[in-house]
Amino acid sequence: MRSDSVTKGIQQAPHRSLFHALGMTKEELEKPLVGIVSSYNEIVPGHMNLDKIVEAAKLGVAMAGGTPVVFPAIAVCDGIAMGHVGMKYSLVTRDLIADSTEAMAMAHAFDALVMVPNCDKNVPGLLMAAARVNIPTIFVSGGPMLAGHVKGKKRSLSSMFEAVGSYAAGTMTEEEVEEFEQNVCPTCGSCSGMYTANSMNCLTEAIGMGLQGNGTIPAVYSERIALAKHAGMKVMELWEKNIRPRDILTEKAFHNALTVDMALGCSTNTMLHLPAIAYEVGIDLNLDIANEISAKTPNLCHLAPAGSTYMEDLNEAGGVYAVMNELNKKKLLYTDLITVTGKTVKENIERCVNRNTEVIRPIERPYSETGGIAVLKGNLAPDSGVVKRSAVVPEMMVHEGPARVFDCEEDAIHAIKSGKIVAGDVVVIRYEGPKGGPGMREMLNPTSAIAGMGLGSSVALITDGRFSGASRGASIGHISPEAAVGGPIALVEEGDRIKINIPENRLELDISEEEMERRRKLWKPVEPKVTTGYLGRYAKMVTSGNRGAILE
Repeated sequence: MRSDSVTKGIQQAPHRSLFHALGMTKEELEKPLVGIVSSYNEIVPGHMNLDKIVEAAKLGVAMAGGTPVVFPAIAVCDGIAMGHVGMKYSLVTRDLIADSTEAMAMAHAFDALVMVPNCDKNVPGLLMAAARVNIPTIFVSGGPMLAGHVKGKKRSLSSMFEAVGSYAAGTMTEEEVEEFEQNVCPTCGSCSGMYTANSMNCLTEAIGMGLQGNGTIPAVYSERIALAKHAGMKVMELWEKNIRPRDILTEKAFHNALTVDMALGCSTNTMLHLPAIAYEVGIDLNLDIANEISAKTPNLCHLAPAGSTYMEDLNEAGGVYAVMNELNKKKLLYTDLITVTGKTVKENIERCVNRNTEVIRPIERPYSETGGIAVLKGNLAPDSGVVKRSAVVPEMMVHEGPARVFDCEEDAIHAIKSGKIVAGDVVVIRYEGPKGGPGMREMLNPTSAIAGMGLGSSVALITDGRFSGASRGASIGHISPEAAVGGPIALVEEGDRIKINIPENRLELDISEEEMERRRKLWKPVEPKVTTGYLGRYAKMVTSGNRGAILE
């Protein structure tokens, strides 16, 4: 066992004395040491229930013959961090989580790990750590929030942000906003639509690192506790069989994850996180492949904000495995891959039927013949720009309009709420990338303001920041190269014509190559917004490419 280096032999007597200081018995030290990575805290609604999940996972490990030992991982609530300096810290925590978890796992010689994440950067950060450490590992998330109910309709956090925009537009009263405030987030759990947290928890299941239901069983269901116990027991089987993350996280498994991503209509943030996780196992997941997979993958789900169904509905319809079974009818998945169940993808999904064909469309009548995410390219985005195609209204799939240029999120929001943005405009928000932000803030506030002002079907938004899974409309983010490194988005001038063609995966600035070159020669780097502390160090270390933000 790996843990022999801290528990066996006379040279390890000092180590054992410290374990005895923890109250451990000789019998416990003879069993495999299993780290339970707890992301519990009292500031993130998706994490306030993780203490119960952790205790259940510990019990499962002990029942199966292991010695569970809990250690923590941090997590940020993107909703609470939204719209102020806190959002600059959100994406960077992914690397902090990966680094600190790797350090804890390696320093204490654990034999196996149970990862207990839930929200946005916490899930990919722990997947990155699992790939690095490469000891038997299983994931069990905290589960999604139940949808709220306002005025007889199901609602979620994106409804709340749009309500604020409606109030600014004068179409909603303060009392109506308060009704939303009190009811859109009724339980613990990751926010109830197909936002980044739920996207990543579903893809953890699809890629083979979580058990069935990991992405969809609601946080408040007792079934979630049982799932955690099973995860604890299963990790001991993985240890016995020596099945490790890198046995599961293969190139074909990432293709499966992208395919399920397209079918579910996941958050555009998956286009940052999947390549970052793949990078940790030595796989270059170029975003060009996303369009190749999207071209042949039907979009089967329109979960909020793209539609009116929620995570609880997806769970009742059969969950991720039912979606995968639909996809497999057209042989779109690699099904011979090993997973944390100890079985192959084929064995996992073959009996999982679609129980609600309005929540999960049959593959014969999808919402669209192509996937829920598109990667755009052109002279404005030479590397990439990402849009949640499934959440774009038909009339905005092709759009041309004048650029309204802003060098930060706050200025754009002020202009939108002041009525300075009109139908047909293309809002450009730049210097919000990994270096320029620094930290690559989410642009949910601007897109919600646009929707709240009644402009969601007539105004586009492009940015070198990123978009939340809660964003909808023609919102194109992750523009690369970013403005801070001289990307073409830095050269856009007020009034320039911008052409968006999502079906053809194109994003163009309507100026000549000669004019583009002239502007490039005149461009001067902008002074960094933050130069001290972790953000300052991060801005100096990150690269800005198709993987988003990855430490060099």
